Amino acid sequence: MRNPLRSDWFQRVLLPGFCFQSMIIAGGYGTGRELVDFFLTKGVVGGLLAMTLVTVPLWSAVCALTFELARRARAWDYRTFARTLLGRGHWAYEVLYLASLVVIVSVVAAAGGEIVSRAFGIPYAVGVAVIMVAVGWLVLRGTTTVENFLSFWSLALYAVYSLVLLAAVRAFGPQIAAAFGSGEITSDWALGGAEYMAYNVGTLPALLFCAHHLRTRRDAVIAGVLAGPIGIIPAVLFFIAIAGLGPGMVDETVPSLTLLTRLGSPILLVAFQVVLFATLIETATSLIHAFNERVANALKEQGRRLDPRVRPLTSTVVLLVAVLLAQAGLEDLIGIGYRILTYGFWLIFILPLLWWGVRRFPRRDDAV
Repeated sequence: MRNPLRSDWFQRVLLPGFCFQSMIIAGGYGTGRELVDFFLTKGVVGGLLAMTLVTVPLWSAVCALTFELARRARAWDYRTFARTLLGRGHWAYEVLYLASLVVIVSVVAAAGGEIVSRAFGIPYAVGVAVIMVAVGWLVLRGTTTVENFLSFWSLALYAVYSLVLLAAVRAFGPQIAAAFGSGEITSDWALGGAEYMAYNVGTLPALLFCAHHLRTRRDAVIAGVLAGPIGIIPAVLFFIAIAGLGPGMVDETVPSLTLLTRLGSPILLVAFQVVLFATLIETATSLIHAFNERVANALKEQGRRLDPRVRPLTSTVVLLVAVLLAQAGLEDLIGIGYRILTYGFWLIFILPLLWWGVRRFPRRDDAV
């Protein structure tokens, strides 16, 4: 029986969106801490408006432009893409990407260790070790395995997040309705959506290894437009669920675990934590695999080949550095590190893409 995840239509239309969602999930809203910082602090209505009216349209636009520019230039790794977009200034994006790689994987390590420690009573180091081994195995297997894993687990994520929302509505539906009925919104709600969009989408060129299936401009535009909603839907489901828990969620380190504990369903708690832990592996795999692909393509230009054994070694080194950085604490990593990266990506990637990238698109749509 043919694997539907390997069908031509799925690879051209949906795969880029699911890979985008997989890349941003751990650093974007897996723990729930990010949604609290960028959205819940804007009020429940303000947060929802920021997600749907600011983040999604901007994500879709940037994804569509990035996919099309990559397709035209056949730039399937972030180094080649940055050279296409920035010319000699491509090094600036590479420096920013490496910084984001370490910071985001640090969040992954911190969250992974805290999940296994709080949920299962397992030592922090065990969670980090499991992530390290899983990421090393996936990047060793190569692009096809990575694509399949990201796609399959994204579908599992949708299912579990839907169940969490249903359970939340059943457990404290009136509180959720009251929260949204209050109409709470701050004056800077749009800024929250723009900041959240930028720090997530800044590493978008890292997933171009899964965009090589795109053949026409229509493919790139459709895939890009769909990537925005595909990426945000689980976040919206979770945001609605935590809206009924009150402003006290702002002080929670891992709001997702707090929510699941309040729901009181042992089965759902375990299922969510398993899925959440796997999303940490998803994001780390996406970012590290992209780095390996960048090195592999650079060596290929020189007529050389990347030794497959180097791929898992890269993940080991990155994760060890990230573990040391993770000692800074999850709140500090997200609250400080992410915002610095946000404005860096606005300057180095998003603005050049919106200004210069659009101008480089020829009017004629040639399939490549």
